[in-house]
Amino acid sequence: MDRVILGDNQFFAVNHLSDERSRAQAIRFKEDQAILDVLDNARACGINTFMCTTHDRIANITAYMRKRPEEYKDFKFHPCMPYAHKYANAVTELGILGTLKAYIPGNIFAVTGKAGIAYMRNDYLSLMELLVDAEMKMFQGMQTPVIFLQNVIVDLLYGLGMDEVFVHFAEYIKKKYHAEPGFITMNMPRLVDMCERLGIENPIICSSINKIGFRMSGSIAEYEDYLNSDRKFRPMAMQCLAAGALKPEEAMEYVTRFPKIEAVLFGASSKAHIQQTKDLILRGFAR
Repeated sequence: MDRVILGDNQFFAVNHLSDERSRAQAIRFKEDQAILDVLDNARACGINTFMCTTHDRIANITAYMRKRPEEYKDFKFHPCMPYAHKYANAVTELGILGTLKAYIPGNIFAVTGKAGIAYMRNDYLSLMELLVDAEMKMFQGMQTPVIFLQNVIVDLLYGLGMDEVFVHFAEYIKKKYHAEPGFITMNMPRLVDMCERLGIENPIICSSINKIGFRMSGSIAEYEDYLNSDRKFRPMAMQCLAAGALKPEEAMEYVTRFPKIEAVLFGASSKAHIQQTKDLILRGFAR
């Protein structure tokens, strides 16, 4: 993984502290070109990896890049799935089978038959494969070296004890997409424990890591113990700024204390802030 990765929260009006900022972001990024401008600014700053949800508008971004393969040949995506709001809204309008029909790619009659059979049999592993394929369709032709399972699903499945889904997801991502599986969670220590127990080797685990414990389940001390340990996992830090509660300098000074962290995910919308954050991260790890 690249050390510095740009995220997409700012594009889709996600701000965990301020509704006012969310509304302003929604207005600013209502056109796809505004998103592309920020991605091009990130590329100009030397950031070539974009971690994003499978929001419908991302399909417009990848379609634009597919038409310019030489310009974006070094650009990589880290898809995060599923985009829960998309499916929740669809299920409300269409029902479960209607949602499967709407989002599963391929011959609609053949695939719907498979999906319907899987649903009736409660074959969640087959459904998972179908939905992963549906989400990945928008990234056709793009580089996707890591594919993440979103925390809303990771933490739910962990709580339900559905261990087989994690193992199957990891195997399917490796086999079908020749990519590394990643897991986003609000409880890094417990997910590390789970992966060790299930034999998922050296997993990529993305979680909130910041000096005030914002959106971190478990104590700061426990996180630090894991980050300073010789446990075999690959941590990625997100929400390092605690949604703006921390200044960039103090936030990145804390995160870069831990050499074990392989990548830092952040959101920014101006070229100056992108460059500043990247410099703080790289300078911190170089100490």
